[in-house]
Amino acid sequence: MDGRKKVVVGMSGGVDSSVAAYLLLRQGYDVIGVTMKTWEDGEELRKEEEGGCCGLSAIDDARRVAGQLGIPYYVMNFKDEFKEKVIDYFVDEYLHGRTPNPCIACNRYVKWEALLKRSLDIGADYIATGHYARIVRLANGRYALQKSVTAAKDQTYALYNLTQQQLAHTLMPVGEYTKEEIRKMAEEIGLKTASKPDSQEICFIPDHDYAAFIRREAGSVPVEGDFVDRDGNYLGRHRGITNYTVGQRKGLNLSMGRPVFVTEIRPETNEVVIGEAEDVFTDTLYCDQLNAMGEPDLTALRTKVTAKIRYSHKGEECYLEPAGEGRIKCSFVRPVRAATPGQAVVFYSGDIVLGGGTIL
Repeated sequence: MDGRKKVVVGMSGGVDSSVAAYLLLRQGYDVIGVTMKTWEDGEELRKEEEGGCCGLSAIDDARRVAGQLGIPYYVMNFKDEFKEKVIDYFVDEYLHGRTPNPCIACNRYVKWEALLKRSLDIGADYIATGHYARIVRLANGRYALQKSVTAAKDQTYALYNLTQQQLAHTLMPVGEYTKEEIRKMAEEIGLKTASKPDSQEICFIPDHDYAAFIRREAGSVPVEGDFVDRDGNYLGRHRGITNYTVGQRKGLNLSMGRPVFVTEIRPETNEVVIGEAEDVFTDTLYCDQLNAMGEPDLTALRTKVTAKIRYSHKGEECYLEPAGEGRIKCSFVRPVRAATPGQAVVFYSGDIVLGGGTIL
């Protein structure tokens, strides 16, 4: 009887997940390749950009790599889960004046929750992905994410919402390498995906027109309303709140004689608040919908951490304290720009993820 541990690798058709499958095979695992079918059928998928992770070319590329590696390969349908947990969430957040992060939702509820359940059901021990992150078990017994060896590609921010059970059954072999090393490895073993570009933006909106996508999905969207200053004084007309996000400067079409920025969105009055550059900065934010990772209870912490408020943010020191009702107050040592409601704030101790939440 084969005593090897079985791992299902989520293969997106890109170089990272391709090499992840190769590395695990080399480490002695019984590897099965799976591509998750999450989005539209037919011609809509053919519009995707090269490097997208939701479409037909992704499936074709992943199948070819699996053939090269000599591993079984399957396509699993997760369209229902993707629609509920990612698309519906994405649309609803924008309709309520918040800026969602669909990749974080997809990671937690589709790439992990749904795929892991199905993988365990067929007898797998683990799932694996091509994310640039590492999984460690801390002295307190908890599983946590550790930043990858390459800061330029570290993806721990987008994975902060994973649960202890998910981490215990996940392998992330790519986190030990730089992107250059991964591409070189792919070239050396002749993988078709070696030079494939990285996916960009949101995979299910290839034309990047979020407002049009929301209009199609929701059927109706908030109508035009007023641009106002923070005191409520009228400044002009906006095209609907789904077209804006906190910190935005371009596309406002306001003749103010100077650069101005979106500082707040008020869905209850259908107003978009406009301010100066300094108004976009804050030294305090609150978050809820917490996920504890390296620490068992984030609401019990009164300590200094490093916090990231977006994927590209380098992080700033801040002090955490409980704010009641499952919320945390984050007080930054230096003000941060565009702390956007609906986005994630993720807390680090060194290169270990303690957890995170959703900015209010």
